[in-house]
Amino acid sequence: MSILFTFPGQGAQRAGMLHALPQNALVREVMDEASEVLGRDALALDSDAALRSSVAVQLALLIAGVATARHLIREAGPPDAVAGLSVGAYPAAVVALVLSYANALRLVERRARLMEAAYPCGYGMTAILGLERAALEPLIAQVHSAVSPVFLANVNAPTQLVVAGAHAAMAHVAELAQKRGAYAAKPVAISVPSHCPLLDAPAAELALAMAAVPVAAPRLRYISASLGRVLSAPARIADDLARNMALPVKWHDASVLAHEHGVRLSVEMPPGSVLTKLSGLAFPDAVSVAAADTRTDTLAVLMARERQRKQ
Repeated sequence: MSILFTFPGQGAQRAGMLHALPQNALVREVMDEASEVLGRDALALDSDAALRSSVAVQLALLIAGVATARHLIREAGPPDAVAGLSVGAYPAAVVALVLSYANALRLVERRARLMEAAYPCGYGMTAILGLERAALEPLIAQVHSAVSPVFLANVNAPTQLVVAGAHAAMAHVAELAQKRGAYAAKPVAISVPSHCPLLDAPAAELALAMAAVPVAAPRLRYISASLGRVLSAPARIADDLARNMALPVKWHDASVLAHEHGVRLSVEMPPGSVLTKLSGLAFPDAVSVAAADTRTDTLAVLMARERQRKQ
């Protein structure tokens, strides 16, 4: 592996993210197919009002990821590997030809509706910055109970962790963490408690829907952020996609694995640059760029240079 495309998860969304995509026929095709499959105008998903819903957020991230990746592949050739955080695993699977785009749209819409229905209010996610896992986990155990649930959800970097659960429980953990040395505790723009056992039941229901969908072996290396390893068996990837909403995110492990396998250029799909910053932490000797902040011709040059270096 040498070139990695990364796909962000919920929390990276921003108003206007679909309107900011390149204006060309390929992107319009991706947008038109989404509108046809969903039965509504896909471009309406990225307004401030629409993005209050997890359904619109997750669909917008899928559409932006697929559209940008296909645009870059046409202009600069394919990457060697893909990796997606949370719902970002779905555009990664589409680009690796594991899932059809149409089926991914249907599954992601189902995924988001199941998550919203399970926890319509009172729950979410909070980033804890500046504290290591070994220091945070005892604090979570101190607060967690059946009536005050809170879990470690994401290990994005050694000192960039995310908890999920009830608002009051997360606030208590955040208070304790800051007393122990965390420099910040920030609510994430996610209205459901992702990546913890609270979503076991919705994940099981999505797995039933996934079982009816054709899944192929990946044409590119497919890195699971839930497991922190490369997956190649279609059934294993399908299970990972269906259940990742309830599984902790091991993004740091996935990033380190990619670097160990030779990745030296990481390109993050729109709309943000969070994964780019995390990649920079995981492998500072490599190049990490965000497509949303970089011209296509510049990305094409970077990809061409990396292929030449690899040869």
